[in-house]
Amino acid sequence: MSEFIRRFLDIFYPIVSRIFDKTTYYYAVVGVSNLVFSWVLFYLLYHFAFHKTNIELESVHFTLTPYTTSAMICAVVSFIYGFVLLKFIVFTESKLQGKTQLLRYGLSALISSISSWIVLKFFVETIGFFPSIANAFASCLVAFISYILQRKFTFK
Repeated sequence: MSEFIRRFLDIFYPIVSRIFDKTTYYYAVVGVSNLVFSWVLFYLLYHFAFHKTNIELESVHFTLTPYTTSAMICAVVSFIYGFVLLKFIVFTESKLQGKTQLLRYGLSALISSISSWIVLKFFVETIGFFPSIANAFASCLVAFISYILQRKFTFK
């Protein structure tokens, strides 16, 4: 399956070959697909699963906002989706063991998720952005940090 996806992506590579090396191109396509997937998932969770209402955790006296809950679920789903695609499509030449990659990816994903959530919270609570739009802005801002972490650390 991964070979099929790489061959499909290779069809479009000549269009951007002067701008990106092949690994960066694969990373960009996988990253954008993961990003768009997480935006759609966030929107669906925020609007339909949580109906824009807070979630009361009475046993621990804690309230989760619907955008925080949506962001947490998206982080988990994107983590799995992103790792599989990055490992088997983008960074196939990495000599690191899979468990080392997973651990490093988990660390970089945690850093990216926390950064994204902080920016999301700032956009929603301080600036007053609508949560779905704030989520899109936050994830775009954090994408660059994520790229550096993946390329230089996770799949070195």
